[in-house]
Amino acid sequence: MPVRYLALGDSYTIGAGVEEAQRWPNQLAERLRSRGYEMEVTIVAQSGWTVQELLRGMREQALQPPYDLISLLIGANDQFRGYDPEQYRKHFARALGEVLEYAGSDAGRVIVVSIPDWGVTPAAGGLDRARIAREIDAFNSINREEALLVGAWYVDVTAISRQAEHDLSLLVLDGLHPSEKMYSLWVEIILPYAESALQERN
Repeated sequence: MPVRYLALGDSYTIGAGVEEAQRWPNQLAERLRSRGYEMEVTIVAQSGWTVQELLRGMREQALQPPYDLISLLIGANDQFRGYDPEQYRKHFARALGEVLEYAGSDAGRVIVVSIPDWGVTPAAGGLDRARIAREIDAFNSINREEALLVGAWYVDVTAISRQAEHDLSLLVLDGLHPSEKMYSLWVEIILPYAESALQERN
């Protein structure tokens, strides 16, 4: 049976500025195929989505759980819009609860990915980069706590995203979103968690 992989998020999951095959969920699926897995990938993501907007998007899709592997990367737009961290916690916990239902109540199938730091990019020029970093760190503390609370896997890609401050090849032409190169670096550290999740499935 093919591995049914559901990737949930915003512009980072849909891969704004890159080709479909260059999105990190698609790269991850390709790496898993090279390890013998037959993959079926569904992406529910849209640029600009907050947690609540993702929830609505999930509910509007004709999703067919349970999924064997689910990734969740969401919160950059909540931070960008100035939402309170505890408000983010409330919404994220609700979203994670629904994600668990899509995973057949098996938290071992779920990978939560940290929010990248867009504040280091040229697109954040003129903004308070230190404040953005602090807020993203605070949001990531929340999504990490909530992930570990339910027993989901957690992968921190934020440190990789901060390398873009000194390496513009990690960004696409908009000077904001990750390039195929950065997504490949993400996949290198996400892949072992995905393999662990699928080994548990077997």
